[in-house]
Amino acid sequence: MYVHKGLQFVNIDIENYCKEKDFEACAIKLNLNSTYICIITIYRAPSGNFNLFINKLDTILRKVYNPALDFINYGDINVDYLKNTEKKNQLENLLLTYNLTSTVNFPTRSSKHSATAIDNIFINIGKENDNTLCPIMNGLSDHDTQLITLNVIILKPPTKHFKVIRTFDENSLNDFLNKLSYEIWDTTFSSEDINTVFIAFLDTYLKIFYSSFPLKKIQLTSKSNDWITLGIGTSCKHKRELYVESKSNPSLRDHYKKYCKLLSTVVNGAKN
Repeated sequence: MYVHKGLQFVNIDIENYCKEKDFEACAIKLNLNSTYICIITIYRAPSGNFNLFINKLDTILRKVYNPALDFINYGDINVDYLKNTEKKNQLENLLLTYNLTSTVNFPTRSSKHSATAIDNIFINIGKENDNTLCPIMNGLSDHDTQLITLNVIILKPPTKHFKVIRTFDENSLNDFLNKLSYEIWDTTFSSEDINTVFIAFLDTYLKIFYSSFPLKKIQLTSKSNDWITLGIGTSCKHKRELYVESKSNPSLRDHYKKYCKLLSTVVNGAKN
């Protein structure tokens, strides 16, 4: 799970409850001004023990549940929410006891012969009408990415923006090469196991790399997005809606691709 460096959060230790394939999860608690959000990401393999998954999930939710907390529970659970099955009913009934409801009602994984919604995002029932959800075709997996925007959370805009970088210059490069030349590699390559050798080498190499090229925080200058007009914003929203419709209606896919090319041309023209 990745969190922006500017956000305050604490890790929630649930490692002891995890079991490979059956129930894999991690959790954090975010502090967003006066709002606290517990975010839990979970995974269950298709061959995982479903009953064990349900029991583990119930245990985790009992451990972290607090009426004052907002919840986001998401992941690849391999339970198809487009079909009314016993597994879906069991999971829904469990989550309802913690005021959590699903937000995904469209295919998240499609092929020539099937379309399923086995990835989902569950949030507090009180927030279900205060969010927008859209899929993103990531091009790396047969599962689409799901992006949820919670409209009820308003963050105070920071007065300054920063980013963390590594500085590479002639001095730091010379320092890096010098440290590498003085490193004794005999112990690193003493093992006959290739995996052990690789891990030892990587550990030594990274220690030198991090010491020669430390992280540095720099302030960013603000950038204007005046080119994002009302028309472009409306077109982007229509593109997301068209994409969702094309997932269940193959005849719209060519139209969606043409629309994307046209919108891309408009956006590039507006930027320039």
